This record gives sequence, C-alpha cells and structure tokens, in this order.
Amino acid sequence: KAIHQEYIAAGADIIETNTFNANRISQKEYGCEDFASKMAFEGARIARTAADEVEAVAASIGVRRKVWVAGSMGPTSKSLSLSPDAGDPSFRAYSFDEVKAAYKEQAGALLDGGADILLIETCFDALNTKAALYAISDINRRFHRQIPVMVSVTVNDRSGRTLTGQTLWAFYTSISHYPYLLSFGLNCSFGVTDLRPFVEQLSANVPLPISIYPNAGLPNQMGEYDELPGFTAQHLREMAEAGLINIAGGCCGTNEQHIRAIADALHNIEPRTVPAKDDRLRVSGLEPLLIDRKTQNFTNVGERTNVAGSRRFARLIAEKQYDEALAVARQQIEGGATVIDINMDDAMLDSAREMEKFVRYVSNDPSVAKAALMIDSSHWDTILAGLKNAQGKCIVNSISLKEGEDEFVRKARMISSYGAAMVV
Repeated sequence: KAIHQEYIAAGADIIETNTFNANRISQKEYGCEDFASKMAFEGARIARTAADEVEAVAASIGVRRKVWVAGSMGPTSKSLSLSPDAGDPSFRAYSFDEVKAAYKEQAGALLDGGADILLIETCFDALNTKAALYAISDINRRFHRQIPVMVSVTVNDRSGRTLTGQTLWAFYTSISHYPYLLSFGLNCSFGVTDLRPFVEQLSANVPLPISIYPNAGLPNQMGEYDELPGFTAQHLREMAEAGLINIAGGCCGTNEQHIRAIADALHNIEPRTVPAKDDRLRVSGLEPLLIDRKTQNFTNVGERTNVAGSRRFARLIAEKQYDEALAVARQQIEGGATVIDINMDDAMLDSAREMEKFVRYVSNDPSVAKAALMIDSSHWDTILAGLKNAQGKCIVNSISLKEGEDEFVRKARMISSYGAAMVV
C-alpha cells in the first residue's frame, strides 16, 4: 500500500495492482495455484484502498483527485501459439480453454477487489490475449458489464515483432474485436528511444488511445537499469509534443522518481487526437491483410489445404504427414494466396482433431503463418478447434440460417468473441 501511495504522490493517475502473475498457470510453477485468486483479489483491494484514501483526503480540502486502479494481468509463461517441444510442433502445455479459465478467475478476483480497468500487459502472443479477452467477455455477458481493457504489447526485437513473430499491426487486428478496448500500446521491451518508431507506427493507424510505458533502457552487465528519470521523461515529452501518445508511464527499472519526472514533463501537453475508426475489413496472420472492395478486385484464397480440394493434401493428412502438408500451404502462398482455407471435413478423419493439429503446425512455420487463415468446416466443433489455435484474425467459412435465427445469432456472437470475421 505504501508503494502505491508513493506512485500516487508522484502524480500517477493510474496505478497497477501487484498481480502480474496472479493466475493459476503462473503460480503452478511454485505450487501456489490455489492462492492465485486470493492474490489477485488482495492486490486489487490494496491498490483500491490506497486510491480511495488519497481521493478522500483531497476531497476534504476541496480538491478533486481521481486515481484509477488497473488490474494487472500478465501473459503467463506459456504460449498458445508456439510449441515448447522442438520435436512436436502441435504440442501445447495448455489449451485455449485452460488459459481462458485461468484468466477468467484472475479477472473476476481483480474486479471483486476493486479494479476499475483490466490491463492485459507485456503481451507476446495474441492468442493468449484473445483467451483473456474471451474470458472478460464472459464476465461482461454474465453480469451485464462493459469492462474497460487496456492491452499492452512487448516487442521481441528491433524489427517490431512479438515473440511469436507477429507484427504490431497484425497483433492489434487480432484483438481489435473487443468492444470496450480503452487503449493499445507498448510496455517493457527496450528503452524509450528504441520504442519511438513503433509508437509512431501505432499512432498513425490505431483508432484508440496509445499507451507507452517503457523500461529504463536495457539492463547492464550487473542487471541494473541505467536510464535516469529525466532522460525517460524528456523523450516521452517529445513523443507527446509530436501528438503520438495518450498514456505514459514506466516499466522495468523505473520507480516513483521516473513517474514524477514524467508527470511534470507532460503537464499541460495535449494528448494525441485519436483517429476515426476504419470500418474496412482487416484480417491477419503474422502480418495484416486489408480486404477492401473499393481498391482491389480480388482477395486470393488458397484452397488446396482442403481435404476435398486436393487429393495430395487429403492423403498427407490421413498419413499424419503434417510437415509435408504444410508444403502445400507454402506453395499456395508462393503462388499469390493471402488467405489459406483449411478444411478437414472427411468421413475418415476426426476433423476437429486434425484442424487443431494442423493449425498448430501452421503457427510454428512463419512462412505459412504470415497468411490469414480461413477456418472452413460444416462442423461447429471443428470451427472452434481452428479459432482456439490461431493467433491471427481468421475468417470463418461459414454460418447460415439453415438452423434458424437463434442458432445463427448464437454462433455469430461466439465467432465475434474469438475475434474472427465470417462468411454468411
């Protein structure tokens, strides 16, 4: 609580709960999974108490002081998109549903403890983030809420890609379906100067407030951070003056002195003007794809990764030759396909299992994963298997009114919760 008070006194408008790893998956590594919910609740309660006390003291002297509590939700130490086993590209330590359940427990406890906002941060895998957003959407539906969410990504290298190889614009496209996104931005990663090119990229395109809270540089040989408060604050001020950001703060290596310097440096600077939302259809794999009827005639869909469209592909899947089956997709992309249609509907196959396995193989092959995926099946469970294993924004092919309007709407809403577009 005292640490929260120090940050509030330094000028913080948003304080984070100390709950980055307060989820079952992260805590299982320490044998503490049964304490995860309590950690999340208490972390939010402590921050809420600190914020409320400051607001009450300010009100008693006629000053309005509002401090928001952001419930911190880290990415866990696991990836839903990449296999931890080099010998088995389809292996995952956890499933989408297991990650979703862990996030739902954490989010519920943070909200019960008094969090105003949920902050999904240091994101390196869009599929993990989609699982978190699906969990929060479940809470919205159940309790008729509209929970504001901040999403903050960490880039893995100076090319501006995440650990899974996705570009920032593709990552945003993957998670842009959540209707109550409060902001999108960057944290952790490198120092403030190295993040500026990526902030410029996001600021020009993302129709949301942009946040940045960088590390105090990279750790030196002693594991210490060298960026001084004035240095960080000055460069954030330059970004603000250029109209690039809306929310600023500090991550690893920063402390309340950095926050004080940032608050002073940004005082009275107008925040970035948020651009209007672009309603054109965008989908993504590791890279984004714009589908715009006004500027192009065709979007090329490769349909040879369809057991009904290619005898060779059907044989390779039946024989469990997934690496060779990936070569079919690769050839389609080399031939100009920007979307790969995946269909496993065959009487001799377990289509849901084969869809899961093949999409997981795709995720581990950047030459294929760069394309957007069209999840194609007449079986609902198979469509879900594809959506739960694809980090990009997919296209579902398809849903129709043949089962009646209620079922059509139910499926459409569920597809939307997974962040996919759909053929109707």
